[in-house]
Amino acid sequence: MLIDLKTRIQEPVVQELLSYSVFPDPDRLDHALQQYIQSDDLHLEGYEDEQQLVGLIGYEQTGDSEITIRHIAVLPENRFKNYGRGMIAQVLEKHNPDLLVAETDQEAVDFYRNSGFVVYSLGEPYPGVERFRCVLEKDEEEEA
Repeated sequence: MLIDLKTRIQEPVVQELLSYSVFPDPDRLDHALQQYIQSDDLHLEGYEDEQQLVGLIGYEQTGDSEITIRHIAVLPENRFKNYGRGMIAQVLEKHNPDLLVAETDQEAVDFYRNSGFVVYSLGEPYPGVERFRCVLEKDEEEEA
């Protein structure tokens, strides 16, 4: 079950997890933290295993039935244990959007592809850095 992390945003483990999804840049981390603090539209939730926070997911509702993942991270020692997929599944279950989208780089694109997202290249908005739009549509069979 996902837990709300907005009230725990000053905890070092929350900031460490968020830092994994904003590159090792203190300014970008501070900016992301401030966005979650200031905006009621942004959700920051985490997953605990044996009372240890092992992952987080930050997202917002960006349409009538669309959610955009802004950040997702799992502690390095807990990767490849399906925590990331589990957090996505819980967001889907909680909100039941028609569309779940994310933008990412080459490092995380396989995670999304392996989680059922369709991946589209956005080209290189920065020289040498290819970005991707990842889209997961609600299965029509699930609606029936």
